[in-house]
Amino acid sequence: MPLLRGASLLLAALFASGQVFADFEDDYENKQWQEIEVQLPVAPKQEALLPFYVSASTENRFFVDGATLSVGVDGVVRYVLVVLTPHGARNVTYEGMRCETRERRIYASGRLDGTWSKARKNEWVRILDAWANRQHAALYLEYFCPIGTIVKDAAEARDALIKGVHPDNKR
Repeated sequence: MPLLRGASLLLAALFASGQVFADFEDDYENKQWQEIEVQLPVAPKQEALLPFYVSASTENRFFVDGATLSVGVDGVVRYVLVVLTPHGARNVTYEGMRCETRERRIYASGRLDGTWSKARKNEWVRILDAWANRQHAALYLEYFCPIGTIVKDAAEARDALIKGVHPDNKR
């Protein structure tokens, strides 16, 4: 009993001094999220494009280049997004998505010659589920972040795109 009482007194003294809370705060500050350095992928190839459904309110067609899909150690799903309009316009972007914070980022836009142009507004923005132009919400909700949790690897994300929905999303 004396040992237990001594440990209790020591613990009470640490709480009173704020040392336990200070250690927690120091640990929290030291473990802030850090994004890894991003390498731009090769231009998307037609045979690697995986279509995905966005909504009935758009005539655009949406694809993810399955060869560029990755899940980084920083918790970011990275991919090339290709959007084709009914009139033949093509938009290609290299993007990242953070499931933990429901944010996305555009790293670069694709040029016709297959090279990349770094994004001018290279910052994380909130993913909104808008009525039209909801491709990021569709990727977040249906494929890359089922029930708000990141896929474990690129193969799981590719499989969800191929099947049309992640298996964790019950319909």
